[in-house]
Amino acid sequence: CSLETDLIGFNPIKCDGEELVREIRRSHADRMLYVFEGLRRGMSVDAIFDLCRIDRWFLYQLEELALVEKEMDIALLSDATRLREVKADGFSDEMIAQVINKKEGLTLSENDIYNAREKMAVQLEYNEVDTCAAEFKALTPYLYSTTNITKLPQPKIAESTDKKVLVIGGGPNRIGQGIEFDYCCVHAAFALEDMGVKSIMYNCNPETVSTDYDTSDILYFEPIDFEHVRNVIDIEKPDGVIVHFGGQTPLKLAKKLTAIGANISGTTAKVIDLAEDRELFSAFINDLGLKQPENGTVIAKDEAIAVASRIGYPVLVRPSFVLGGRGMKTVYSDDELRQYMDEAVSVSHDSPVLIDKFLDNAIELDVDAICDGTDVYIGSVMQHIEEAGIHSGDSACSLPPVSISDKLQEEVKEQTATIALGLGVVGLMNIQYAIHKGEIYLIEVNPRASRTVPFVSKATGVPLAKVATRVMVQGDLKEALKFYDKFNVVNFDKKIMEPNLKSHVAVKEAVFPFNKLPGSDLILGPEMKSTGEVMGISDNFGMSFAKSQFASKNNIPLEGKLFISLTESDKEHAGEVGKMFTDLGFEIVATSGTHSALEAAGVTSTKVLKISEGRPNIDDMIRNEEIAIAINTSDNAGSKTDARTIRQSVLSNSVAYFTTISAAKATALAIQELKAAGGELVPKALQDYLA
Repeated sequence: CSLETDLIGFNPIKCDGEELVREIRRSHADRMLYVFEGLRRGMSVDAIFDLCRIDRWFLYQLEELALVEKEMDIALLSDATRLREVKADGFSDEMIAQVINKKEGLTLSENDIYNAREKMAVQLEYNEVDTCAAEFKALTPYLYSTTNITKLPQPKIAESTDKKVLVIGGGPNRIGQGIEFDYCCVHAAFALEDMGVKSIMYNCNPETVSTDYDTSDILYFEPIDFEHVRNVIDIEKPDGVIVHFGGQTPLKLAKKLTAIGANISGTTAKVIDLAEDRELFSAFINDLGLKQPENGTVIAKDEAIAVASRIGYPVLVRPSFVLGGRGMKTVYSDDELRQYMDEAVSVSHDSPVLIDKFLDNAIELDVDAICDGTDVYIGSVMQHIEEAGIHSGDSACSLPPVSISDKLQEEVKEQTATIALGLGVVGLMNIQYAIHKGEIYLIEVNPRASRTVPFVSKATGVPLAKVATRVMVQGDLKEALKFYDKFNVVNFDKKIMEPNLKSHVAVKEAVFPFNKLPGSDLILGPEMKSTGEVMGISDNFGMSFAKSQFASKNNIPLEGKLFISLTESDKEHAGEVGKMFTDLGFEIVATSGTHSALEAAGVTSTKVLKISEGRPNIDDMIRNEEIAIAINTSDNAGSKTDARTIRQSVLSNSVAYFTTISAAKATALAIQELKAAGGELVPKALQDYLA
């Protein structure tokens, strides 16, 4: 559940017998679901063992659970002993309701099961992790729940009149939801301590700082789902619940938590729903008179084709309510769209597919802001190095922007303030814009902390998560900024407050796991692939970008041969990019099409064979360490075999690589600055930039 896989237990699988056998035999992440489905359908343990070779001991445990599920009926809800046994076996309230509904033809909800449990006192027991290994008394209650009564001494939840706030974390780290959100949760706990408010941390990742015993006053180590969060709220009765710092996972709980009377601190569930509902939000943006790409929301294949035909290809398609661009794709034809609707997503009225017009060659901006309902603070306006269409978490970005006019930046800030005040945001929000042909288009609004918050906080000296927490709990943005503005960078004189950046430029670069995943493609797109980020900071953009590349282990050489292979749509930039590198002393080699484009632009290059054209080819040159830098662009991740093989060869031979024109240009600027500095990366303390 904490991974947002829509699992409420061993969900029933819709498949025929042949597919079931095939999936039980095949080793994959969802194999256990198919094994359980086989047991559910009456397959024997021996038959399943013959298919998967999973030890029979484990299969017998699963068979026991399948029998428990089979025996569930409406009578379960009036039998405390049986219900406790079912809960001890790990069945969620939602799963119990689903099983009984299917068997009895009822419409029980998760709440009905919860109420039945409450009535019969079938509740969770909370045990304490001894963080001090029995040497001395642990100061911080580190709690986990179980329905399997252990008869261990129960930790006493001390009754207190002190104000307390529950902070819900992001759960397990994965692509799209990583340590950046944990940073926000930790800073929320620290800010609560500064206010004299007791912090209750709720998360389930032992490898994060938020779950350290000394980060919060109380720690619950629990799954990020409604049932478990609700139980903690019942026990602790917090004055507020913060769902905005853990990414999309806790944010999706806001509506249900509000329905049971929980007080959501900061931006309300109603505002969150408005921002996430594409049709309502589009109407809201239209009422404000702001521009957005043409879009539509669909739940059926025919609807998708109709919307795409109206908008015009290419289009960006994605499921709603996801983080990290999961399931997102740029689609170029009806056939691709049909395939996407058939294979890529699970579509329903609760989770429709969103379709947006793809803006070619647009520049994307990321804005982090804080609002208290009256005032707005613009924490940052960041320009993505890669063009729009590449996930914001994968794109390098510059703070401040390097090629956006002051006039456009001011307009972006005005639009951000208008949206924040119009929505009624209280706390952090993130907005993504695209600049296309001099016009500003709104791409997305997230009424929560974004993954750029740690970067912006470091680069500007203003701890955004702490400021936002103070705003959500106490309500005054100006007071919160004054409390945390240690470097005196906030400009309080402007109507829309913002930091006074000194002379420095900060560049965020994504870190990718490609070298640990053999066969992975380096091409970036709308679905996030990075697992971390680094920051380069200097007095100019070129040196900052250079530092960010070295920090991410994509070391930039100062001389040698440059390989260029561009798609048809990128060949118009061949001359400009080629000249930038030849002026820096690089010798260019290129495949036939790019070679012709370079020659036509008056840039000298040497033609090299593609892999499919014979030997010696570009792959041989890479393996022989003749290539210093590779620039290889692609229209999509499913590009031709040659291009993909080249990218994998570049990766395995540790060649500096770039997959977009904009990143190639930034690299040329970085090399220029490095050469001017004699190839040295001069360190300087962050405090010196901010002072």
